[in-house]
Formats: sequence, structure tokens, C-alpha cells
Amino acid sequence: MPRGAPFCLSALSRLGISAQLAAQYVASGWLVRLAHGVYAYPNDDFNVYDALLFLQKLVPGLHVGGKTALGWQGVMHSVSSRHALVLWGDKRFQLPNWFTERFSARYVHAQLFEWSDDELSRRTLTTPPTLPEGLSVAAPERAVLELLYEVGVKQSLEEARNVFDGVRSPRKALLGRLLACCTSVKAVRLFLTWARETNLVDVDALLKQHAVRTGSSKRWIGRLDDGTLLSLKPHG
Repeated sequence: MPRGAPFCLSALSRLGISAQLAAQYVASGWLVRLAHGVYAYPNDDFNVYDALLFLQKLVPGLHVGGKTALGWQGVMHSVSSRHALVLWGDKRFQLPNWFTERFSARYVHAQLFEWSDDELSRRTLTTPPTLPEGLSVAAPERAVLELLYEVGVKQSLEEARNVFDGVRSPRKALLGRLLACCTSVKAVRLFLTWARETNLVDVDALLKQHAVRTGSSKRWIGRLDDGTLLSLKPHG
């Protein structure tokens, strides 16, 4: 078994190691039991990438998202090690203690997109060239909407705007399809507003080409956790 990440009982069973034998290995100190059916070598120094690949096997749609994904995709010049990893997934899930004890991270589960087809969901999860094969990271177009969804809750408005300013040359067709699937009126309107202010895309042309979900014709008004009142027009 490779070092640098946990392994599950099914992986051990493929090597002929039963649950009873694994328990004997734990008792003898040859293995450490991290959770039910999850094992590791004693004193193993986990690699965050391999640990994430392991979690991907447990949680449908688990991927690096939001601000972390924008950093790993090169949109942000640097992501401080103090920032918690932002992970998204398709179902409710609590990050296991063995992971959070080693890595600062939080998990987000929200139906941010109503996918028109599975192809679009898969297409917006990629692996940046420098990362291990198979590691799912949100594409910038998806990650920026995940970031905006969290504004006022886990994400400050000011930092989100600073990150948004670093977005360059989004794929317009893909962005339009994502906006049409996005269920968060706040995220959609905030994107349209800042896209107009920064000339990131031609917002009017994008709205003509795609049925973007902007909500009603009234302003969206919400008070953020820090007390800031956010007011957003329907089309930015």
C-alpha cells in the first residue's frame, strides 16, 4: 500500500486482508484505525492531494471549489496556507476528524446548480497540470460562482471582489450555461454587476444568448453577516 494517504478496508481485502486480520494489525501497531473501515500506516505524513483523492471515492461530486479552486487554477497569485480548503460535494457530508486534524478545511453542500445534463457538471471539474491525475478542481467559471454564493456568509464581500478582479478571459459559452443553471440569485446578480464594472464580459450579449436566472424584476436586497446591506439590480 502506498504511503501518504489512508486506505479503506476494501483495498486491504483485495490484498487478502480481512477485517479481523486488519484488527490484529491495529492491535499489534502495524496499522492505525482512523475511522470505521479507514486505516493508515502509523505516523504517516499525509499528502493533501492524496487525502483528497481518497475522499473523492467516498463523496459524490467532491471537489476543490470556490476560492481554493481559483487559487489552484492560477486565478489568484497565492492562497495563504492559513485559508481553509474549500471543498464542495453533491451530498451532505462531515469531513472526518483524521482529515481536519491534518488540514484546515470546510465542506459546502448546496444545490448551486440545476444541471441541464451530466456532461456540463463533468466539464466544469478539471485537474490543473501540476496536480495529481484525477484530482477534481472546479474550473474558474464554476469556482467564481461558488465563491460568490458564499459572500456574506463564509466569504467577505471585499475579498471576493479582489479575487473577482483577478479573473481573466472566461469561456463565455461555458459561463453562460453555468449562469443559466445557477440557482442562487445573489451569486448571479453579483457576477453580472461586477462583470459590468470590470468589463469581464459583454453582459448584455450574454443575457441575450442565455436564459440567465436573475430572479424577479425587483432589486435583490440582503443583509450580510457583517451587517452590510447588499443591493443588486436584476441585470447588473
